[in-house]
Amino acid sequence: MQLSIIILNYNVRYFLEQCVLSVQKALEGIDGEIIVIDNASSDASCEMMKTKFPHIKLIENEANLGFPKGNNIGVAQAKGEYICILNPDTVVAEDTFSKILNSQLITHNSQLGIIGCKLIDGVGNFLPESKRGVPTPWVAFTKIFGLYKISNYFGKYYAQHLSENESGKVDILVGAFMMMKRELYLEFGGFDENCFMYSDDIDLSYLVLKTGKSNYYFHETSVIHYKGESTVRDGTYMKRFREAMQFFYKKHFKKSWFFDVMMQVGSFVFSLLKKNQQKNEVRIIDEYVVFSRGNLELNLSKKATYLPDFNQFENQPQKNIEIIFDTTTFSFVEIITFMQLNKSKNLSLKNYISSSNYLIGSNNSNDRGQIILL
Repeated sequence: MQLSIIILNYNVRYFLEQCVLSVQKALEGIDGEIIVIDNASSDASCEMMKTKFPHIKLIENEANLGFPKGNNIGVAQAKGEYICILNPDTVVAEDTFSKILNSQLITHNSQLGIIGCKLIDGVGNFLPESKRGVPTPWVAFTKIFGLYKISNYFGKYYAQHLSENESGKVDILVGAFMMMKRELYLEFGGFDENCFMYSDDIDLSYLVLKTGKSNYYFHETSVIHYKGESTVRDGTYMKRFREAMQFFYKKHFKKSWFFDVMMQVGSFVFSLLKKNQQKNEVRIIDEYVVFSRGNLELNLSKKATYLPDFNQFENQPQKNIEIIFDTTTFSFVEIITFMQLNKSKNLSLKNYISSSNYLIGSNNSNDRGQIILL
């Protein structure tokens, strides 16, 4: 078997369904498998998987075991030569896995470590955490206090030596999408289970670097990552994020009094800023534009215009228009391309998932997204 997709889920039933649908399409023509691990969700995620995807391997944990252990459990049952750690709040394009597997990164690179791809949010904006540098004390300082926005000299945290549309070596990749050989993952025992979540991807990326292998950012395929959906950013989030950062620093850097004080203050400020970024945007929709090549009719609250082609769309900046994509007649590649080309138009975007008759999307990478049951 060539590829195993590992999806760890916790209470994001509708995002998980969309994610699995996209992965199924992306695995067509590939000898692959999907493994879903559920960390004791209470939102009927497991019931949905058993009903909608009975042929997919589902592992039901009796408790929330965290990101590292949950993924390790899944990889332990994987059969693929390669694995892809994938968040449930993602949507992959139909050609995502084939492009990577057929690239020279795979076919001509004996020192390959981990591969990450171009991540975008729910309205098409590039997510800079798609490629990062090692968060040394100085790099962390420039990130926490926003110095990377001033000059690329301070841009190591987001690996600004590469543009978003340029593939190349980077130090750190994000756990929302990490593709590598299964034997490489197992060589390190997977994610470090001493860390509940938040620094596990940094830790694994850094361990791979220390062996002399190279991690790569691959820009030729884009994946939607809604970001806010898998984690509620409350007081518990702050505590765990701060502990995770401190865990990474203590594990990999020389201990000193100054270092400890700076990192405790810095990680606290960083976690506080991330918590304060979360917001649920309320947007009043004037009308809908539904892209569908079929005879789709949705029960919507406002006027809806149905179009079979993107070229027929004319944006009206004076109106709050929400665009709905019929995912049964438009490919995820087409949808993702449209999102990126129109990211500056301040559009509200949703995908229609016919298998459970709902709309799904997120207009801000810091909120928890929106599900509309029809």
